[in-house]
Amino acid sequence: MKRILVVDDEPSITTLLKYNLEKENFEVDVVHDGEAAIDCAMSNQYSFIILDLMLPKINGFDVTKTLRKEKISTPIIMLTAKDETIDKIVGLEIGADDYVTKPFSPRELIARLRAVERRLDHQTTDETESDVGSNHLNVGDIIAYPNDYKVLKRGMDISLTKKEFELLIYFMERQNRIIGRDELMLSIWKDDMYHLSRTVDIHVSHLREKIEDDAKNPGYIKTVRGFGYKFQEPYA
Repeated sequence: MKRILVVDDEPSITTLLKYNLEKENFEVDVVHDGEAAIDCAMSNQYSFIILDLMLPKINGFDVTKTLRKEKISTPIIMLTAKDETIDKIVGLEIGADDYVTKPFSPRELIARLRAVERRLDHQTTDETESDVGSNHLNVGDIIAYPNDYKVLKRGMDISLTKKEFELLIYFMERQNRIIGRDELMLSIWKDDMYHLSRTVDIHVSHLREKIEDDAKNPGYIKTVRGFGYKFQEPYA
């Protein structure tokens, strides 16, 4: 049975979440302030942490930063009463895996939790299947060094933005696999609600302009209509 830590100072919310999560066969621990959240997360192994942003003693942002600094990688779904974009962005950038804005339905939160779970399981499978000892990726004339943030094409440096680099690495690690836009948003942008699917297309277009010999007739990044994209050896 998977174990979840719920952190919120509103008893009505914790009671509702505990009831619904236990119906989904999770074991649930509940605490009501940020200090207790840090203590529990560092003392126990959890599959997920559901963390309110506005907490007594230590707020959700600082809890997340502390846990990530301490190398606690447990997925965090942040709860916030604020509907401001900046709060969502900051939460994701400091290490949260997703967010839900109050008021929310338990079904929405559980759906997001399952989505994060699927994404992490997918990433774990990819890492297991890949050559973990390799420090570079090579497809066609492109060589990428994930740890060094460096990409070469025919020996020449290619300048990419952070998202373009992450997108290229994601493609190269999954060569010849059809990848949908939803998967790319969840894996690269970590969030399937804040960004539009058009965001993926724009970044793919920019990446093509930098790595393809002819961006209008791409050899590496093929569009698979109705499904998404496939990264392959050029003109294979």
